[in-house]
Amino acid sequence: MTINSLLQLGFFVLVLVALVKPLGWYMAQVFSDRPVGLDRVLGPVERLIYRAGGVRPAEEMTWKQYAIAMLLLNVAGWGVLYALLRLQDVLPFNPQGLAAPDPDTVFNITTSFVTNTNWQNYGGETTLSYLSQMMGLTVQNFLSPAMGIAVLVALTRGIARRSAATIGNFWVDLTRSLLYILLPLSLLWALLLISQGVVQTFSPYVPAHLIAPTVDSAGAPVTEQIIAVGPAASQVAIKQLGTNGGGFFNVNSAHPLENPTTVSNFFETLALVLIPAALCYTFGKLVNDTRQGWALLAVMLLVFIPLLVGTTYAEQQGNPRFNEFGIDQTASALQPGGNMEGKEARFGITSSALWAVATTAASNGSVNSMHDSYTPLGGLVPIWLMQLGEVIFGGVGSGLYGLLMFAVVAVFVAGLMVGRTPEYLGKKIEAYEMKMASLAILVPPAAVLLGSALAAVTPAGLAGLQDGGPHGFSEILYAFSSYGNNNGSAFAGLTTDSPFYNIAGGLAMFFARFWIALPVLAIAGSLAAKKSVPVGPGTLPTHTPLFVFLLAGVVVIVGALTFIPALALGPVIEHLLLYS
Repeated sequence: MTINSLLQLGFFVLVLVALVKPLGWYMAQVFSDRPVGLDRVLGPVERLIYRAGGVRPAEEMTWKQYAIAMLLLNVAGWGVLYALLRLQDVLPFNPQGLAAPDPDTVFNITTSFVTNTNWQNYGGETTLSYLSQMMGLTVQNFLSPAMGIAVLVALTRGIARRSAATIGNFWVDLTRSLLYILLPLSLLWALLLISQGVVQTFSPYVPAHLIAPTVDSAGAPVTEQIIAVGPAASQVAIKQLGTNGGGFFNVNSAHPLENPTTVSNFFETLALVLIPAALCYTFGKLVNDTRQGWALLAVMLLVFIPLLVGTTYAEQQGNPRFNEFGIDQTASALQPGGNMEGKEARFGITSSALWAVATTAASNGSVNSMHDSYTPLGGLVPIWLMQLGEVIFGGVGSGLYGLLMFAVVAVFVAGLMVGRTPEYLGKKIEAYEMKMASLAILVPPAAVLLGSALAAVTPAGLAGLQDGGPHGFSEILYAFSSYGNNNGSAFAGLTTDSPFYNIAGGLAMFFARFWIALPVLAIAGSLAAKKSVPVGPGTLPTHTPLFVFLLAGVVVIVGALTFIPALALGPVIEHLLLYS
């Protein structure tokens, strides 16, 4: 590790932590129905939305009503997006005349964006029209994270309330998430990105004459190149802030018109984890104990920082096989050193590794480098971060409510140790909560392992492999880890635009999203109905360093025990072969 790398990583973490409290406080004000400074402008819009939708803000819902409302919104959104993509060739704002994708591809795209996964096995600039990108994908880029925030807020109310039958109003939580959090932040970020050169236009693609003409594969002369443009900045802002990850262009944020400078790269990387981190403080404010929020953030950082340093170190070591050819991989004033394959020269190893770790920790999936080109250990970290359940920051809202499911398990384990009924923030954790938490924790690993096993033994699953051996298995494992944890990034050495991967991946994304959200809401309803338990001598404080390490240990151990056999067949054995 170089001093420059340590300074870059340290500066990023310091800026992130510094923004947690102000943004977290603001979001707590939003969901406490207190003044936030934007009320005069957005208040009338909010009331108009309620009137148009027939919503009565004062009427709260039981957890079942809340869950039904959430599912209805997603079913309607899925249908609209599917129809929009299938009909894009006859709809406006399609200056390139792009055809509609195949039905199985549209099924995958639709499920991906509705579930906040944003898996992309297509080239955005060669597959989707401006209308599909804006009215289809960008709308879901707002709705899916807003739904994650709403479910988190509902769970928080369930923990904070006593003997209550309701957990809030889904439509109110969704609307306030959109109006007061996601839209203002996205507007700010879009303006920042435009200032750095991220393209935002409705013009057709631009032809550029080549200074040095070349020939194509058939030997015909090529004198110009078509440069894809479009309304990218507006989508890039929400794809980062909403932990969506779907790039406007095929190469995502490695594209110079989507991420042109080191400044834009910093803001886009920061946006990956900003809201998930700040929601920890929001949680603490809403349960009237900010120490709880800081403890949860500490758990995230306790796992995130060592993996961040480890990935950067692994990439800076380079490829030991190059030493046989006398290739100098040492960082110097003339070269970055290390493993630069698949990385942009304008970002280098540190910014690329930081993005890779942040995007897989945050359930975002956007990329600024090719993860398939990382060293075996450098590529192992992004895979394992997804396999931990996307709870180290995780998706907007979904990451924190996933971590709270692990907290339920952690206090249960602690209760067994001292022979006392486990409690979390004054609520007894009983059999029902443990069953629901276990379901939420076990569904993603089941989707990952079953999907990977099926792909590894069937001709349809093996057909898209670029590489054989352990790296080929890593490509399959990475894909289903991404599907099964709603991440969306890929090793990209695996061709997945096929009926097998489109359907299997779509099903994995569906179960990973909703078979976690539903148990979370069930726990919210159960906890809201319970009375508060007074603190006693056997109560485990959940804001202390002891609990931070206990919770981090539960997350890591569950992830390790579940996936170490699969990882041993992929990146681990590949690393051993590289140094053998």
